[in-house]
Amino acid sequence: MTTAQLKAILDERFLLLDGAVGTTLQQRGMPPDACPETWAAEHPDLLREIQRTYVDAGCEVAYSFTLGANRVRLAEHVGGDEDIAGLNERLTRLAREVTPRGSLVAGDIGSTGKLVEPFGPLAFEDAVTIFKTQIQGLVAGGADFLVIETMMDVQEARAALIAATESCDLPVVACLTFGEDGNTLTGTPPEAAAVILQSLGAFAVGCNCSVGPEAMRTTVERLRSVANVPILAKPNAGLPEIRDGQTIFTMKPDEFADLAVRLAQSGAAMVGGCCGTAAEHLGALRARLQGLKPVPPNQTGRLALASPRQVVSPKPDGPAIVIGERINPTGNKKLRTALKQDDSTEVRRLATEQVEAGAQLLDVNVGMPGIDETATMRSLASVLGVATDVPLCLDTASPEVLAEALRLYPGRALVNSITAEKSRVLQLLPIAARYGAALILLPISDKGVPQTAQERAALVGEIFAHAEGYGYTKNDVVVDGLVMAISGSPKAAKETLKTIAWASNVFGANTVLGLSNVSYGLPGRGWLNATFLGMAMSHGLTMVIADPRETTVAAVGSAAAALLGQDPNCLGYIQQFADSGEESGRGREQGRSRDSGQRAHTAVVEGDREGIEQIIRLALDEGVEPFVLVENHLIPALTDVGERFERREYFLPQLMLSAETMERAFAILEPLLKKSAKQKLGKVVFATVKGDVHDIGKAIVILMLRNHGFEVVDLGTDVACDDVIRCAQQEDADIVAVSALMTTTLPEMGRIAERLKSDGLRSLLMVGGAVVTKDYAREIGADGYARDAVGAVKMAKDLVAGLAGDRS
Repeated sequence: MTTAQLKAILDERFLLLDGAVGTTLQQRGMPPDACPETWAAEHPDLLREIQRTYVDAGCEVAYSFTLGANRVRLAEHVGGDEDIAGLNERLTRLAREVTPRGSLVAGDIGSTGKLVEPFGPLAFEDAVTIFKTQIQGLVAGGADFLVIETMMDVQEARAALIAATESCDLPVVACLTFGEDGNTLTGTPPEAAAVILQSLGAFAVGCNCSVGPEAMRTTVERLRSVANVPILAKPNAGLPEIRDGQTIFTMKPDEFADLAVRLAQSGAAMVGGCCGTAAEHLGALRARLQGLKPVPPNQTGRLALASPRQVVSPKPDGPAIVIGERINPTGNKKLRTALKQDDSTEVRRLATEQVEAGAQLLDVNVGMPGIDETATMRSLASVLGVATDVPLCLDTASPEVLAEALRLYPGRALVNSITAEKSRVLQLLPIAARYGAALILLPISDKGVPQTAQERAALVGEIFAHAEGYGYTKNDVVVDGLVMAISGSPKAAKETLKTIAWASNVFGANTVLGLSNVSYGLPGRGWLNATFLGMAMSHGLTMVIADPRETTVAAVGSAAAALLGQDPNCLGYIQQFADSGEESGRGREQGRSRDSGQRAHTAVVEGDREGIEQIIRLALDEGVEPFVLVENHLIPALTDVGERFERREYFLPQLMLSAETMERAFAILEPLLKKSAKQKLGKVVFATVKGDVHDIGKAIVILMLRNHGFEVVDLGTDVACDDVIRCAQQEDADIVAVSALMTTTLPEMGRIAERLKSDGLRSLLMVGGAVVTKDYAREIGADGYARDAVGAVKMAKDLVAGLAGDRS
C-alpha cells in the first residue's frame, strides 16, 4: 500500500484497529512464561481464531502478532537461533489469512526493552539493524503498512522509523506510550514526539497502551496541536487490577466505546484497543464510529523544532527566539583545547550558561583544524541531546558531518545553513531532508555575496525551489537576512533590514540574523548589536543568533518586544528587569563557585560523566578527603538529582547520566575510603520477573542503589521464581527487589512473595515497575513499593533501617 492510498482512506473514514490479541491468547492458554511470538507461531489455529474475532467485530486493520519479534526480545526467551525475519513473515502471513478483501494488515514493531544511545547502552546503529531484520520479515509477509508502537523512548522510535524508511516504501505509523504525567518514560511530551517523528517521515503519529481512553484524550489533543499528519490512538481497557493473582481489565465494552469515540472526535483517525480490549470492545466502538468522519490534521502553519523534551516554535507576534552562538571554537582557545581532547565538559558548561541566560536553541559549530569534525559533531549531538532541553542548530558545511549528527540527534534540528552554492544545495539539502531537519536559507551563491535585498530575495527563492522538491514548505525554513559589517559597507544594515521585511511580509517565512557581524571592527559593539536587533524585530525578525549573556542585547531585545506588542502585559520585560538589570549571564558565570567539591556536585547534577574523573582527581590533589567528597558533595548531589526527578524537572535519561557519573567518581574514590566509610547499607537481590525482558527501569534503580551504598546482585531479566529465592538464600539478602513492565507478568510477583514467606526467608520484598501499583504491592504482601528509582532508594533505606531496629 502506498502513502497516498492510506491517506485517501483516512480522508474519508476512520480506520478501526484490532485489540489485545496477546492478553486474549493468555486467557486462552498461553503460559505466562512463554515467548508470545514463538508460542503463537506454534499454535497458528488459535492465533487465527482470535484475530478473526476482531475482524468479525468490524476491525479493518489486523496487527501482525510481532510486537516483541526482534532479536533482543527473542534472545531473552529462545536464545540466538531463531530466524527473526522468518518468524515475522510467518506471523504476518497468519494475520493476512484472516483479513477479508479491503481490510489491512499492519506489521507490528515493538520495543527491544533497552534504552538506545544517547539515552542508554544500545548503540543507535545496532538498534537500526535489529529493526531492519524484523521489517524484512514483515514486508515479505505482506504487511500493508508498519506500526511502531509501545515505545517509551523517542530515540528507539527514531531508530525503528529510520530502519523502516531505509528498508521499504510502506507507510509507517509511529506511536509512543505516555504515562499519567503526560510524558514518556524518558521525558518526551506528546508535542515533541509528534514534531520529531513526523519530520523524520512518519505517515502518522500516535499513542498506545499505558492508560485508558479517558486519560488518552488529552494526549491525542496535545499530539494534534502540532501534528500535520494523522493521529492514531490505541488505549487500554482502563487500568488493570489484580484479582486472585490474575491481571484483570474491568472496563466494559460500552464504557470503552463511549470514551474511545471521544478520541476520534478529538482528532484520532486510526482508533483501536490495547491491553484488555476484546472483540466486544472494538465492536461497540465500531457502532459509535458509524456516521462520523475523521477530523483533518491540524495544519499549524508554524515552524516547529524539538529536543527530546520540548518544542520551540517562533511566533510572528512573539519576541525573537535566541540561538546561543558560543559553542564555536573560533576565537575560543579553551573550547578548541577541549574539543581536541575529546572533552565535553566545556561544551556542557557553555550550553548550561547560554540556556540559563535565555537561549532557546543552541548553535553547534566544531569546524577547526586538528580534529575529526564528523566524530566530534556526532559526539556533541549525543551529549547535548541529553544534557540540555533546548533543540540544536547544527552549523556545518560538511555533508559527512551533517549526516552523522542528524542521524543520531534525538530531536528535530535546524541546519545552518543551505546556500545557493551548488555544493550545499546538491549535497547538504538531501541529507537535511532525509532526517527531516529544518533549514536556514542563506542567500549566498557561487558568485559570492549579493549586496542588495532584491538580489538576496532572488537567491532565497532559488534555494527554496530546490527545497520544495524534497517536500519542504515555508513552515520548514528560516531566511537569513545576511548581516554584513557596516564598517566596510555603510548601507549593509539597511539592505539586511529590507531582506528581513521581504522574507517576513512577502515570502512568508521565519527570519534569522547572525547579529554580531554588523558591528565587526567597531568600538562599542554591544550598543550597535542591540540597536540593530531592535530595528530588525520591527521589520519582522523572529530568530537571532547571538550571545545570550550580552546584557545590552538582552535588555534591548526585551524592550523591543514590549514596544512591538510581542510581549503580552510586558511580562517578559518585567522579568528581565526584576532584579534591576544588575544580574547578567556573565554575573552568574562569575558567581559560580570554583570550589572543587562544588564542581564535583555540579558534575553529578549535570551528568558530566566525561569530566567527573578529572574533577575528582583535581579535588584529591587539592587535599580534599575522599570521605568529605562523598558525604558533603556527591551524596547531596544525588539527593538534588532525586528531588529534580520528583519535581519532573529531570527524567530517566538525566537520572541515568547522573548515576553513571557518580559511579565513575566512586571507581576512583572507593579504594581510598576507609573501611568504615565503605560499609554497605545492605544487600539487595534484584530481578525482572519471569516472562518480562524489560530492564530500562531496573538498570537505573540498580545504579542508584549502588551509588547510595547498597550491594546489589543483579539477576537480570526474565528470572524464574525459584532462581530469585535460591539467590536470596545464598546471599542472605536484606531485600529482594523485583520489577515488571508488563501486566501479563504481574502474577509472578505474587508467586515470589508467597515463596519468601513459605520458605521462611528473612529478606524483605520491594516491588516496582510501570504496571505495578501500591494497591497491588499491598495485596501480595510486599514490604515496600517504589514508583521510580528515587523512591526505590528511599524505600530500601527504610526497609534496612527497620531490619536493623528488629535486630536490636
